[in-house]
Amino acid sequence: MKLYELCASPLGDLLLVADGDRLTGLHFIDQKYLPTRDGDWYHEPALPVLVETQRQLGEYFAGARQRFELPLAPLGTPFQQRVWRALLDIPFGATTTYGEIALRMESPQASRAVGAANGRNPIGIIVPCHRVIGSQGQLTGYAGGLQRKQALLALERGGQLALGL
Repeated sequence: MKLYELCASPLGDLLLVADGDRLTGLHFIDQKYLPTRDGDWYHEPALPVLVETQRQLGEYFAGARQRFELPLAPLGTPFQQRVWRALLDIPFGATTTYGEIALRMESPQASRAVGAANGRNPIGIIVPCHRVIGSQGQLTGYAGGLQRKQALLALERGGQLALGL
């Protein structure tokens, strides 16, 4: 069973998904890899984890939160899980590369696999896949769109959150 709520953000509407007590998804509603809502989905706007997620996202977008404190349960393969845990270690306002994550995971040849797992991250923003850039410092793919990735990085570097979406 998937419990969900829609949430407005300065970068577009978000779909928040939980399994009851833990957050399992955070997606822009127009992003790549958006899960399809079917008969196993239930709208639960008062679910405590979804209410708390919205509160913490509001603080983040206001520049008042640098680290999320939420119970997370992203669904994926064991390799994807390792990559997503590594993303949580990227400091607020910093970036890293796919290759650097592969090295930290002691899989130096796995930078493409790291990139694929990063792209399938089901809990965007909170599991900060937007902090991963290309080896030459260039912005690379982001399921929510490169314009949003750029806006999130600018916000975390102390800039204004401005986006013409």
